[in-house]
Amino acid sequence: MARILVIDDEPNIRMMIRMALQKDGHTVGQAADGPDGLEEFGNGSAWDLVLLDQRMPGMDGLAVLREMRSRDPRARILMITAYGTIDLAVEAMKAGAAEFLRKPFTLDVLRGAVQSATSEAAGVDGNREGTVISFTTLNGFRIESHRTPGERSGSDMVYHFVVRSPAGEAKACAVRLPAYVVELVKAQAGCEQMPGGDAFWQGFCEEALANYVWQNAQAPVETLLVEEFTTGLRRWTDSVLASRR
Repeated sequence: MARILVIDDEPNIRMMIRMALQKDGHTVGQAADGPDGLEEFGNGSAWDLVLLDQRMPGMDGLAVLREMRSRDPRARILMITAYGTIDLAVEAMKAGAAEFLRKPFTLDVLRGAVQSATSEAAGVDGNREGTVISFTTLNGFRIESHRTPGERSGSDMVYHFVVRSPAGEAKACAVRLPAYVVELVKAQAGCEQMPGGDAFWQGFCEEALANYVWQNAQAPVETLLVEEFTTGLRRWTDSVLASRR
């Protein structure tokens, strides 16, 4: 069983998490804000996992995360937020968060995220080139990409991934990218050939899949169709283009 520090400014949330995790046999410590959390954290040696709320008064979760990682680069931190977008998840993961959990969550999702964060499999660092999410965890679900080329289906492209549940069950997933979305992206970028070629489009589909898992805390039942060029996908595209300039 793990030693877990919970940092959240909402007493009811702290109590709910503490009771659920103690019932599972974990040792749980608590703190109500960032400074108290850092005091409890110390040099990190007393804790196997930190559950850290993103939005707190005074010192926000990302600032606490960066300080914890500076004290202990191996610290495992699971970020929790009610306000976050997939962009925030990417920012937190770049800062060193191992996992990301979205409020409101059920006890089963909480337990799954903690199980994933403390498992041996979750201890393996993923490929995090650019802003593409690979081998990362959202709500306890892991998205795995093996960088295989896309397959053409009529005028569309299809990319394949694996989504692994908190219990370790693997589900093969396909993401279908219609030709009209490809043209919208090219028009937004102002270029006919995207940087990285096929790897760009696979990353684009991976981002769409990550957004689905983030919103639904489950893998798609069938093939995920990218139906529109959403604001989140626009931001992802802009960030990739900016990183290549």
